[in-house]
Amino acid sequence: MFHHIMPPEQSLHRDARTEGGAGKDFGDLPEWNLTDLYAAEDAKELKRDMSYLEGECAAFAKDYEGKLAGLNAAQMLECILRYEKIQSVSGRVMSFAGLRYYQNTTDAGRAKFMADCQTKLTDYSTPLVFFSLEMNRIDDAVLNGLLDANEELARYRPVLDRMRKMKPYQLSDELEKFLHDQSVVGATAWNRLFDETMAALTFDVDGEEMSLEATLNLLSDSDRARREVGAKALVAVFKKNTSLFARITNTLAKEKEIEDRWRKLPTPQMGRHLSNDVEPEVVQALRDAVVAAYPKLSHRYYALKAKWLGLETLEVWDRNAPLPDEDRKPVQWDTARKMVLDAYSDFSPKMAELAEPFFDKGWIDAAVKPGKAPGAFAHPTVTDVHPYVMLNYLGKQRDVMTLAHELGHGVHQVLAADQGELLSSTPLTLAETASVFGEMLTFRKLLEAAPDKATRKRLLAGKVEDMINTVVRQIAFYDFECKLHAARAEGELTPDQINALWMSVQAESLGPVFNFMDGYETFWSYIPHFIHSPFYVYAYAFGDGLVNALYAVYREGDAGFEDKYFEMLRAGGSKHHSELLKPFGLDATDPEFWDKGLSLISSMIDELEALEG
Repeated sequence: MFHHIMPPEQSLHRDARTEGGAGKDFGDLPEWNLTDLYAAEDAKELKRDMSYLEGECAAFAKDYEGKLAGLNAAQMLECILRYEKIQSVSGRVMSFAGLRYYQNTTDAGRAKFMADCQTKLTDYSTPLVFFSLEMNRIDDAVLNGLLDANEELARYRPVLDRMRKMKPYQLSDELEKFLHDQSVVGATAWNRLFDETMAALTFDVDGEEMSLEATLNLLSDSDRARREVGAKALVAVFKKNTSLFARITNTLAKEKEIEDRWRKLPTPQMGRHLSNDVEPEVVQALRDAVVAAYPKLSHRYYALKAKWLGLETLEVWDRNAPLPDEDRKPVQWDTARKMVLDAYSDFSPKMAELAEPFFDKGWIDAAVKPGKAPGAFAHPTVTDVHPYVMLNYLGKQRDVMTLAHELGHGVHQVLAADQGELLSSTPLTLAETASVFGEMLTFRKLLEAAPDKATRKRLLAGKVEDMINTVVRQIAFYDFECKLHAARAEGELTPDQINALWMSVQAESLGPVFNFMDGYETFWSYIPHFIHSPFYVYAYAFGDGLVNALYAVYREGDAGFEDKYFEMLRAGGSKHHSELLKPFGLDATDPEFWDKGLSLISSMIDELEALEG
């Protein structure tokens, strides 16, 4: 309800990439300029905003607690506008604190500053807990009457509708306040322990000390022996730390089970479905379609890859291996920028225009640096500033795709900002739309320009691998989480039991061509989504399937597609996915919808098989 810094949207659907070299190898890599948020930790504007939040949260509660049901339409509008401003100011504070922290998670000063900001804002915002509770107690007829009476107030109907979906699951005012206050020493504290432990881990690779990102990056090295050394270095450290990661996982899963039980949520997944504004049966249809497609997607592709690599069976360290003839020349930053902006511009000059400032105004942090958070993300901050994109750029073709992906998020967030703080935020299921679409545009442009069959094969194989990582891997991760939370409800899980659950989904999803090395069973332990955002992972597969269907409509030459697409992005969180997809003739509740998206991946594997012939 109140603004906390979101964990980074780390692109773990590409869960074996990034890091290795210094930024100087790839040109002049940009760094964030956070002064659009605040100039420094001690900026007078930051002190002013903290003071405002302390006073306004108390004043808001004094003015409205116990009175929401008696407000007329104009008063209700004023109340919501005040609430929205509180969200905006707190979002600015936590965006600044969080982004500084993610630049260097091993800096104790930055970690303390973020934790102190979080604690203060949690304390200040405790009086606001009444807002959603009271709003949900207003009679439907009364609230609808207010919304019908005031057009400006009616804009907020989607926010209120989403809030009221929690109505059956809310607790007493006192208990909600307790949970709110207690969060800083509950999940937030365990999340921080996980993040700081991960950032501090080092891996011995042939006598060289490497970070997690650098070691994971070895899994896509062209030298098979080097990949094996990297995989074994990961295993050695994960095994040493499995007890700690099992403790964090057990504690968070139990905390979630307790809260879900008190709220009477029917399943561990239901809270995520509610926050995503998506029906459980739609997610189940997606999951079932992907699992049914494993044999024609991942099993078939990896069998083909084994053949290319001249192997009978693949080891886990071969999964992300480059093809034998891969072009290993690093892509310079300026080249990557041009590739992505050209692809965006071919779709619409407006899209490239929206992406341009990210490069020129300090909205991207691209270089690999000690202590920097792993992966990549786009953080929307608040609607009166702009998003910030984080990458760990290493000059690989895949990094170009990551740039296209995260810039897509950025463009989406810029367009949705006009909706205002409460309506701009897109549910996770739709949050991946612009990012995956931007990636697809970039891929298609590179494919069309491929000078020969070998280049085309490399590009197609890279895209298929990314799609398998986004769809197959993430649904396997989702199944792992479903099994984990179900098992935890029966009692404490030992590290070996968690390991066994992990392995139960690996062979099924990756296929019979794989041999799983001793220690691979611990690889669940480094994936932050399981810790930060339970059941987050299916949103990646949802987004990929949705975009594949959307892209098919675009390729068919749908009249006015560009305008409809921008309209969808501008809507932010103001419309349900069914409403947003209707202009394109798409319906996510139709099981065949997901098959369409999956058949696009299958057709690419068909082409790869044909290229062999």
